Formats: sequence, C-alpha cells, structure tokens
Amino acid sequence: MNDMTKNIVLWLVIAGVLYVVASSISTQPASTSIPYSDFISRVESGDVQEAKIGESAITGTYKDGSQFKTVKPPTLDTNLMPTLIQNKVNVVGVEPERQGFLMQLFLSVLPILIILAIFIFFMRQMQGGGKGGGGPMTFGKSKAKLLGEDQIKTTFADVAGVEEAKEEVQELVEFLRDPAKFQRLGGKIPRGVLMVGSPGTGKTLLAKAIAGEAKVPFFSISGSDFVEMFVGVGASRVRDMFEQAKKHSPCIIFIDEIDAVGRSRGAGVGGGHDEREQTLNQLLVEMDGFDGNEGIIVIAATNRPDVLDPALLRPGRFDRQVTVPLPDIRGREHVLKVHMRQVPISEDVDPSVIARGTPGFSGADLANLVNEAALFAARANKRMVSMEEFEKAKDKILMGAERRSMVMSEKEKLNTAYHEAGHAIVGRLVPEHDPVYKVSIIPRGRALGVTMYLPEEDRYSQSKRGLESSICSLYGGRLAEEMTLGFDGVTTGASNDIERATKLARAMVTKWGLSEKLGPLAYEEEEGEVFLGKQMSQRKSMSEQTAEEIDREVRAIIDSCYGRAKQILEDNRDKLDLMAEALMQYETIDANQIEDIMTGHKPRPPKDWRDQGPGNGAAAGGDKEPGDDAIGGPANTH
Repeated sequence: MNDMTKNIVLWLVIAGVLYVVASSISTQPASTSIPYSDFISRVESGDVQEAKIGESAITGTYKDGSQFKTVKPPTLDTNLMPTLIQNKVNVVGVEPERQGFLMQLFLSVLPILIILAIFIFFMRQMQGGGKGGGGPMTFGKSKAKLLGEDQIKTTFADVAGVEEAKEEVQELVEFLRDPAKFQRLGGKIPRGVLMVGSPGTGKTLLAKAIAGEAKVPFFSISGSDFVEMFVGVGASRVRDMFEQAKKHSPCIIFIDEIDAVGRSRGAGVGGGHDEREQTLNQLLVEMDGFDGNEGIIVIAATNRPDVLDPALLRPGRFDRQVTVPLPDIRGREHVLKVHMRQVPISEDVDPSVIARGTPGFSGADLANLVNEAALFAARANKRMVSMEEFEKAKDKILMGAERRSMVMSEKEKLNTAYHEAGHAIVGRLVPEHDPVYKVSIIPRGRALGVTMYLPEEDRYSQSKRGLESSICSLYGGRLAEEMTLGFDGVTTGASNDIERATKLARAMVTKWGLSEKLGPLAYEEEEGEVFLGKQMSQRKSMSEQTAEEIDREVRAIIDSCYGRAKQILEDNRDKLDLMAEALMQYETIDANQIEDIMTGHKPRPPKDWRDQGPGNGAAAGGDKEPGDDAIGGPANTH
C-alpha cells in the first residue's frame, strides 16, 4: 500500500466519524422537560399553544414562546386528544425518525471494514511492513541489496595494486556494455567469476568497480544470508534472487564469502547439513541449468577456495578464478596514492619510501596506515600529515601500541634490554636474515619488548640458510639472558621464541624436505576437515622409527642453531653490553644506532631525543608475556 492510498483511506475514515457525530447532535433549541401530569394541567389551564406528538415524547410551545418536553406514559391515554382539542391546542403529529440510506449503509459496513483493517494490519506486520522487512512471511525472499546504475560511484581508478586482476575482469565490463561484440563471433561471456585472495586485498572493491564501470544494476549479498534455521529457505532465496536479477538484466550478482554456502558436500558426518546443501544445489541449477541466465554475471569472493565444492568451480558456473594477491612494492605505492587523496599530505611524504617499508601489507592494511597517520596528525593539532606521523603509524601497526603506563623495576628493564639486544645482534650477523628495523624495550600491544626485522624487498620463498638464521635469531634473546643471569636466571620471556623456532625446524624436516638424513619426503599430511566434506579416515604416513628419526633430526637442527647463536654472542659480548646500555638510555634504537654499535662506536642519540635524565621514560621487560603470540603483522617480530 503506497502513501497516497493510505491518505485516502485515512480521510474517508475521518469523514465517516465526523458524519456520525454530526448526525447525532440535535439542531433543536433547548427545551424544559416537565412531568406528564404538569403537561395535562397546563393544557387544561390554557397555557399550551402547540403540541407535537411523537411515538414516545411530546414537545411543544407555551403561549409565552418557551419550549417544553415531556415523555408519554407507557399506558394509552384515550382522553389526551379530546383534552387538547377542547383547549384549542394546535396538535401536530411527528413522523418516526429514520436513518438515511448512507448512514444505514455506513453502519452496516463499518464492522466489516474494522475486521478487514485489523486483518490487513496483522498480515503486513508478519510480512515485515511491506518494505522488505524481516517478517516471518518473507522467509523465501532474497536479502540481496540492489544498487542502481547511478548509485555506484566506484571505478577502476579507485582500485590499485591488483593490475593483473583488473585486466582479467576488464572484458566483463566490455561485455556488459556491448554484448553484441562478443556474440557476433559466437563467444560466451563467463557466467561466473570467483575472486580468490587474502582478507583485505580488495575483492569486494574490485566487484563494485566492475559494476561502476559497466553502469549496470548490482545485487550484493553475503553467503550467510542464504542459510536460516528453516528448511528450504536458502534455496527459495536463491530462486528469488535470480528472478529479480532477470528483471534487471544485464546485471551483476555479487556473493561475498561464498564459502559459507558453497562448501564441499560429501562426508555427512554428524548429520550433515542438508539445508546448506539444498541451497548449494539450487545455486548450481540457477547458474547452469536448463534455463539460461543470459546477461547475469555472478561474481563471488572467498579467502577459502580449498573448501568449495568442485561442482561450483567447473566451467559453466564459475568459469574463471581471478587471484587478487597482496600488492607488490609498486602496487603498494599506487594504493597509498589512492588513499592519500582524501588526506592533506605534507611535501616530505614519499609514497615510494612508505611502500618500501611495508612489505606484506594488504590494501586494507595500507588504508589503515593512512588513517592512523591522519589520527596522529589530528592529535598533534597539525594541519597536514607528515612523514613523522606515517612512521609512528607504521610502528603502531607493526609492533602494537605503546604501553608507557607500565612500571617495572630496573632489574627487569635491564634483563629486557639484554634479551632484545641478543635478538638484534644475532639477526644482524647471521647470513640471509632480514635487516634489523628497530629495537625497543617499551611494551607494545601484548609484547613487553620488541625486536623488529623488516625485509628490504618482497620475498616469496626462503632458503635453508635463511631458515636456520631465523632460528638462530629466535634463540638470541634466551642466550643473552643465560649469559648475563646464568641458567637459573633465564626467564619465561622466550616461550614464544622457542615455540616458533621448534615449528620452523619441524617444518624443515617434515614439509620442506630440508633434512639431508631424511631426504625430500613429505612426512606431514594436511588433515582435512571432516565437516568440510573430507574423508574421515586418515592414512598413517610414517612408522614409529621414522617419527623418532624426525624428532632426532629436529633436535639436531635446534642444537646446531643454538650453538651458532651462542658462539656469535660470546664473540660479540662487548657489543651486547653496549646495545643493552643504549636501550636502557634511549628505550628505542633504530638501524642507524645499531650500525654504530656493530662498528664498535657509541650510538648516536635518536633524532627526536630529549635528555630526560636517568630513570625517566617507560619501563619494560621481557620479550613476551607467557603464552602470548607474536605481535606485528607482516614483518618478523622477535
């Protein structure tokens, strides 16, 4: 029911009520009510001039002009008329009151109208108010949001860092703009495109850009919107969504997180998930069934392509998989420039320098970096965002927020300083290790002290030498504690380091084939999730003797790296003491100061250093709180 119809019905109801009220109000002048006996007496005395006799009442006028009214008794008075005529009273008969036709019609129809209105009201409430609400009568209706051609302002200019992915979807835009160009040669556009990539790489943004460039309607829905607690609802919503899409053809249907509904069918352990499978079956039929969906392109996004059903990935449904990777150094620079359009940037800000220092960052990470830098500048009441704010934002994202409110003893601070110095020195001297970016004993996030390594370039693989160097640097902190405090003085701060080093060593032996004794064999199988459609039975891949041999080989790698790191720290004990002293004084040192220490010189003060005297500043200790995981995004944090 639209607004105009609602207004008409409302005014009709108001008019009817006013008519009833008006008809019930008498237009006669006010009259005095008298007993019947007084009326007879006044007639006999000659005071009554006129009498109007009705069915139950008598009204009239006295000779002085005043009005009167009386009620006839239920008994029949045969002497009334003779008395009136004898006293020369003007007698007038009054017809019984009868309601008009319209009034009778209104009063007879009114109850039916009220019942009908109540029924319509409750039905509309159950259906969600008729505005796409979530009432119980709308189970089978699609929850897809329709964005018109003019509502989508996103274009390919807003998408950066994924040039290959943009090229792969470019022809989709050309097809939607000019379908005849492809159809003349008998070509068929892919019915579906599956975008695969890590979280934050820009899959949803790329889908919006396709719709914005093509100027076609865009249906957006999440995979979880199909699944409800009622059986058959998901399949019904899929049918309804494609019916709506056919009415707006050509158009794009975007299904975000399709792994919520498109997981593999198969095992059925634990009762299975029939509702989800029914929804998936309906989606398979709609995408490639007997009825063609010409002009409808389905774009789906997921970061779990490994759990999708094979029937969903075959040609004819999702014909093409577009990988949306993490941006490289040039891609990160372009992404930063896109996000910097909305922020007043100082002249000293160089996007290429920031891009070089943020390896492994996704598009969402870079957007967060620009936002954090803008917040830092606003906090300092600056009018423009400078390079200083970007450095602070990068440190906050990589290492966590500073916790300067923590107060620890000088003994714990000194132990932390030696721990982090051990990490830094070993990492600096072992081959094929990432350069040391910053060392701090200020608590950040959940870490009580941080040594940050930042690669100079994007790295996609790692050698055996580089892995062994990483294990050496992980044990540098524990060895520094052992050298200064003795074995009995070693703290729990190295728990996370030990865990990570052990995982690396085991993966070298069982996954990557980097053990000379055991050879290039895979001794570790990825265990498939039974509830994702994988088989329940798992084949045992190794014997007991092999498992023992793996343990001995992992122990040998750990012992070798542990011994190397210990020898490095013993040979550079003077540098260890010097770096710990610098950390106690400055709390945070960067690559330039570390270079001074490694060349045997006293480190220069930091750029923004103000001498605050001994004992001032934040206190910190330890490398990690016991049981905490490493903090720090894409770079290595020890």
